[in-house]
Amino acid sequence: MCPSSPSGRPGFRFPACVSGSAEAVGGGRMVLIKEFRVVLPISVEEYQVGQLFSVAEASKDNTGGGEGIEVLKNEPYERDGEKGQYTHKIYYLQSKVPGFVKMLAPEGSLVVHEKAWNAYPYCRTSKPNEYMKDDFFIKIETWHKPDLGDQENVHCLDAETWKDVEVVNIDIADRSQVSEDDYKPNEDPATFRSEKTGRGPLNQDWKVGAFRLHVCCLHSGDFHLSR
Repeated sequence: MCPSSPSGRPGFRFPACVSGSAEAVGGGRMVLIKEFRVVLPISVEEYQVGQLFSVAEASKDNTGGGEGIEVLKNEPYERDGEKGQYTHKIYYLQSKVPGFVKMLAPEGSLVVHEKAWNAYPYCRTSKPNEYMKDDFFIKIETWHKPDLGDQENVHCLDAETWKDVEVVNIDIADRSQVSEDDYKPNEDPATFRSEKTGRGPLNQDWKVGAFRLHVCCLHSGDFHLSR
């Protein structure tokens, strides 16, 4: 059963998951949907504070000089009974890609707009590319729920769509899910200990009896591939 929010979206009290599916449709168009389920050792309320801090830090560290992030709008919104914060950002990715990509990429192709509606614990984000227009679009929907990621179809997709969704369970304490090239010891959540809360480090059975947050994120990518 899908609980409903004021906007008709799935219910309100929750922690971390992500899901995905891939579907090919006519005209060279491909739709990918994945759901990633991530369990965290914090509460839904604590995660909201961390999320706001992380977004502010990322914007501060990547703003200026024609690169990074440009914030166009950051304002409250209310629509169809849903209230939250709306942001419109532009990501300039020239410095984030290899040199040969920058040489080959047409002007404007490395600029991505992000429009986000944060009605926590439900959030949705769209990432169009003005250069590629309808040929590229990413939509992200997120539910934050206080469980272990055991709710199925939290976004209430229709049966035809849900059957193609690929669910990916991510264990933040499992090193095998991270490649050696990407692993950074100082960013490993499994080895961190919070002196204030007494949580951590995380062992293999850390989810059992943990003060937990389960965040459910639905990532939907819609790509139109020109022939």
